[in-house]
Amino acid sequence: MGAGVMNPIIVDAPPADGTMPILLSRYAECTIWLARYMERIENLARLIDVTETFVRSGSTMNGWQSIIQINADEDRFFARHADATEESVVGFYVTDRENPNSIASIAHAARENARALRPLISTEMWTQLNIFTNTVRALSATDIRSSNLSALCARLKQECQTHHGITEGTFYRDQAWLFYLIGRNLERGDQITRLIDIKYHTLLPSVAGVGSEVDIGQWTAVLRSAAAYHAFRRVVSGEMTPGAVAGFLLKNDGFPRSLSTCLRQLHWAVGHLRTDYGLKHGYAAAERIEELRATLAEQTVKDIILRGLHEFLDWVQRELRHVQGEIAQAFWPPMEPPPPPAPAQSQSQA
Repeated sequence: MGAGVMNPIIVDAPPADGTMPILLSRYAECTIWLARYMERIENLARLIDVTETFVRSGSTMNGWQSIIQINADEDRFFARHADATEESVVGFYVTDRENPNSIASIAHAARENARALRPLISTEMWTQLNIFTNTVRALSATDIRSSNLSALCARLKQECQTHHGITEGTFYRDQAWLFYLIGRNLERGDQITRLIDIKYHTLLPSVAGVGSEVDIGQWTAVLRSAAAYHAFRRVVSGEMTPGAVAGFLLKNDGFPRSLSTCLRQLHWAVGHLRTDYGLKHGYAAAERIEELRATLAEQTVKDIILRGLHEFLDWVQRELRHVQGEIAQAFWPPMEPPPPPAPAQSQSQA
């Protein structure tokens, strides 16, 4: 689960009429991490599926390596594996329980957060998560072979989408729901910037390769990894260029996983926590999200690329980590150490 000790500090107080239920800080933390973990599983399953398809077709040469880079797992992976092959990477990210970033480990963490949230979530939500986690943790080497991989990834994505649908239809709309939205959009914003950053630099073709079949195939892989291909084709006419793809994934307000949409929904959720529920402690996070939105809006994609796309995306990722940290500090601060013993004189007087 999230870092730090989950302590039962109340993040809200009931109004004078006593109608508003309180939400414990441990519930807020678990809700954010449940949303992040389920979003992360879906993103990872989609990335593995798309990579396998394009590596098999010869459209990309370093696809398996890029998955490791996107997750910043180079040190952990290469401490245990010599090469980034399909077998080693898929095993590392699907069934390896010693890897905290594997689907098996993340699914277990999601269920543990859901277990802590049993007083808040529906029976349908808990049952689906429990069955899903048991299914994932029962996967074997046979299940992740090349011949089975696409079907497995499709199943994983479908289960995550089922979770999102059940959550949408059964989760009560109070503070906990807003924390769930915060977690989901923090994860989406982080994942989309990682995907653009790694893929943009590893897929940039030579001048002669621009617009070639391989070039178009590679950028198609980027869009499919973000579940954005059909939406992109609906609204973007002309060639599939790096700038067009990056611009769509960063600034399109209609695509649910774009950075712009994630920041808007983050701003909305944090704002409602502060205005509807009187949780004034989220001021620093709200200010940082507002700055992120303004910085993204005031620049064109061409401006961002010319000034340094990697630097911009790296800054966004750091800022999103700060947002998570500020929310954690505001609503579930770490337990304070016990005070030192009182002087002997004070104890005797007491």
